[in-house]
Amino acid sequence: MFNMSRRDAMRAAGFAAALGLNSRLSIIAPANAQPAPDPGKGFYKYMIGSVEVTALYDGVWKKPHDPAFIKNASVDETKDALAKAGMTTDYVPIPLTVLVLKIGDRLVMIDSGSGVGQWQPTAVSLPDNLKGAGIDPAKVSTILVSHFHPDHIFGLMQKGTNAPNYPDAEIIVSATEYKWWTEPGRVEKLPEARKPLGTRIQAVFPTWKNFTLVEGEKEVVPGVRLVNAPGHTPGHSAFLLASGKQQLMISNDVAYVPALLAPHPEWQGAYDQDGPLAVETRRKVLDRVIADKIAICGAHFPFPGAGSFAKDGAGYAFTPVQA
Repeated sequence: MFNMSRRDAMRAAGFAAALGLNSRLSIIAPANAQPAPDPGKGFYKYMIGSVEVTALYDGVWKKPHDPAFIKNASVDETKDALAKAGMTTDYVPIPLTVLVLKIGDRLVMIDSGSGVGQWQPTAVSLPDNLKGAGIDPAKVSTILVSHFHPDHIFGLMQKGTNAPNYPDAEIIVSATEYKWWTEPGRVEKLPEARKPLGTRIQAVFPTWKNFTLVEGEKEVVPGVRLVNAPGHTPGHSAFLLASGKQQLMISNDVAYVPALLAPHPEWQGAYDQDGPLAVETRRKVLDRVIADKIAICGAHFPFPGAGSFAKDGAGYAFTPVQA
């Protein structure tokens, strides 16, 4: 149940407002929440200290219900969780948001989106929203990659040719993630549904010279530190942005659909490669942002993908920012 106290609600709202996220931030209650329509404007800017953060909408996957989607919950249970969050139960809405950080004169992209329909035919909006936000893709100097799932890396490659979309940008990724996917013999070990992805990765990425592999939790660009967040994939990474007295946990797929995984952090998604480890990581990251009063964003949170978490019994309550 959504049992966030008034004190926690005000604290979460006040904290997010203090970051300048949105003066219209509100606690979303089942009675007044909206499903997940495409936003009227596909980009949203806010500041973390001196860093300008631009959230860019890439689209939404209206995922059909599937009993295998959550390994330890039924379709009825997932529908119930969506309903309690005030969201549609006709499907599971999985939006995708890409971030660009402006750190001084440097543009840093977090993941690359799904490649104009290469992931889902309804996820094609990133190029238009980059343009609308006044961001020239050619000026992106660094791309931080959280993990090698298609909705996060297909934007690196052109459809059909696999030519690089950002040939001059440095691509930074966990060494664990890169080495796992490019290991000889890996494709043969993958489930059938994942073999095309593994084949594409192995055919393309080892030929590129602009990858930088990171061991451990190091600062990867000024003010941004890689945070190990395994489970979803072996080398899945979050990124912690700190500027002045403000911080933002860029959680990527740690808690990908908050309507499901905030009240039920123990649920294991079909796309979590190591389900128990993903649950452990999820709790660790969410407990950290709560304890340290850190704002959080996620690739599949409702657009613009930012908000805050609070403890709610054995689970969590998520307060989204309204664009």
